[in-house]
Amino acid sequence: MSDTTSRNLQPAARRTRFAPGHPLEVFTDADKAVERLIEIFEANTGFLRSRFHDLLDGKEIDGKVRAFYPQVQIVTDSHSRLDSRLSYGFVSRPGRHASTITRPDLFKNYLQTQLSLLMKNHEVPVLIGDSEMPIPLHFAFYDGTHVEGGAAAANLDRPLADIFDLPDLTVMDDSIANGTYEPSDGIMPLASFTAPRVDYSLHRLQHYTATRAEHFQNYVLFTNYQFYIDEFCRLSAEMLADPESGYEAFVAPGNLVTEAGCSEPASGVELPKLPQMPAYHLKRADGSGITMVNIGVGPSNAKTITDHIAVLRPHVWLMLGHCAGLRNSQTLGDYVLAHGYVRDDNVLNQDLPIWVPIPPLAEVQVALEDAVAEVTGIDGYELKRVMRTGTVVSLDNRNWELWNQPELVKRFSQSRAIALDMESATIAANGFRFRVPYGTLLCVSDKPLHGELKLPGMATDFYKRQVAQHLEIGIRAMEKMRDMTAERLHSRKLRSFTETAFQ
Repeated sequence: MSDTTSRNLQPAARRTRFAPGHPLEVFTDADKAVERLIEIFEANTGFLRSRFHDLLDGKEIDGKVRAFYPQVQIVTDSHSRLDSRLSYGFVSRPGRHASTITRPDLFKNYLQTQLSLLMKNHEVPVLIGDSEMPIPLHFAFYDGTHVEGGAAAANLDRPLADIFDLPDLTVMDDSIANGTYEPSDGIMPLASFTAPRVDYSLHRLQHYTATRAEHFQNYVLFTNYQFYIDEFCRLSAEMLADPESGYEAFVAPGNLVTEAGCSEPASGVELPKLPQMPAYHLKRADGSGITMVNIGVGPSNAKTITDHIAVLRPHVWLMLGHCAGLRNSQTLGDYVLAHGYVRDDNVLNQDLPIWVPIPPLAEVQVALEDAVAEVTGIDGYELKRVMRTGTVVSLDNRNWELWNQPELVKRFSQSRAIALDMESATIAANGFRFRVPYGTLLCVSDKPLHGELKLPGMATDFYKRQVAQHLEIGIRAMEKMRDMTAERLHSRKLRSFTETAFQ
């Protein structure tokens, strides 16, 4: 008996009203497969939205209402693949592989690339149709639309959860990305995240950054100071004014969109106050622009925002911030290029064991070093005068200076640490965990172990002098990595021996 038949034979008193079904169909063209994903998703979420509006209009709804996420499936019977150089775009072993999909309109280019590689590498079609994972009502409303459960409650004599599916945390964890997932039905995942997990993060991005997910670009800068953001806004205005730059718009919190050639936003709402982690986007038509997020202070914020941006599958993220220099040979304004991390941040210990090394990524390291040389005008051996490569310690206590100093000095010496901050190790470790290329370029703003504390009078001139150059280096490095192919940037160093196929 088919699922559709069994659904329709339910007793009327407990019958579930399903969205019209979409059985699995075979596709050999990635563009057509993605268009079908969009059709199914729009039909199924539209069904839920329509039933919810019926409820608000006072119409009676008997039983439950349910619609399902679309899915992608691929079936292989061979271990072989055409291109062994790739780090993604293939399944790790024969069998049935599938993943639920949300917002295929938002991920259109990404999905076209992933499906094209799968079909090319394994010479098999993909299957597109309904999955068995229900779409929660709240996730049928996107782009900032808010579901008012209280408004519906006025027309109900039973809980909203008795009518619609609500978000289920049991299908929204990170077990696939963490490498701990065990399939119960023998079907292996194609992607690191389930559709509900992606939807959850898309909603949280709007909440934390006050910008919609569609504005995020593939090259992401993180900072912990607002004056870096101020400089990014200034530089963005300059680049938008240059018709040769390739940038087409700038987006600020409140989804304030300023198009190239314009001096004022054409859409969006100016916010009375900034969100917790405001994001700013210098956009290009193909998503290869630059997003910058002020994550504030601390590893918790760093983990929170990277947990959510990871579902967008960016090509790289970098930390640009300030640090305490731990060597007497360093001076204020020197740069630190991290090639290793002491993870005393503690926020990822349950997801990524502390014994897991976080390796430097050659492609990112070279881009950052070359950018420093170009912007400062110093290269070769002389570059060592202004930049040092080494280990960065990230702590979860901002007042570490008050700890036992001899013990700290011993730890720093044993680890060969050259700098200390609170966010870099978290961002790098979450990049490693989620297979997002990562890097860190910090600027020495104080030397507490050598009597140069971060105090207002000491810091003002330094901040004014160094921020513009530091940010210019970060943007230059991003542009260098944008010129690389995605296959080169997403290297095999970030992939394990049992991996999902999607980048």
